[in-house]
Amino acid sequence: MMNIYVDFDDCLCETARYFSTLASDMFGLKIPYEKIKFFDLQKSFSLTDAQYEQMMIQGHKSEVLLSYDETPGAVKTVNSWIDSGHDVKIITGRPFSAFEPSRRWLNEHGLERASLYCLDKYGRDSFIKGSTFSLELEDYYKMHFDFAVEDSPSAFKFFNHLPDLKVMVFDRPWNKNCEFPGPNYHRCFDWKMIDERIRTLAGNN
Repeated sequence: MMNIYVDFDDCLCETARYFSTLASDMFGLKIPYEKIKFFDLQKSFSLTDAQYEQMMIQGHKSEVLLSYDETPGAVKTVNSWIDSGHDVKIITGRPFSAFEPSRRWLNEHGLERASLYCLDKYGRDSFIKGSTFSLELEDYYKMHFDFAVEDSPSAFKFFNHLPDLKVMVFDRPWNKNCEFPGPNYHRCFDWKMIDERIRTLAGNN
């Protein structure tokens, strides 16, 4: 059995594409998804602190979270892993206030068997002020993973305690130029490639 960590935003669903449209609607900023250079959307969109928080609050409303499009192949791939007896945990940087709609999105998309945890990956003050998270860092660090699927270079530090972990980096505009921490990081362009790479590395090809 493999233990697999999967990030939510921009791995399972197309969050940044929504925020590109939202920045245009809210502030008149015309920055297409392909031009999002940084994972930090405040930096990518050149927003003030107030604008950034306003945008993040809007983007984390329940009806908005439920509207995000699935990343093609994500649900099928994750379910195939679960069907094969592997344990999949979805570790999101969303605050716990977003847990219920996030859980509902997973259930509505057929991922009701995957566990969901909210971990403070990015720092509460740079997200939505006063956010709380359901997974404490000390408890996260007790978890063991064999593989991870992640798009954010800012989250790589959360893998340092697992030297044997193999990380599938979902190719996105904001990580194209980042330097990977080691040879156990593998750039993948879609879920088919992620699945094939994991099965190969696990010796199940």
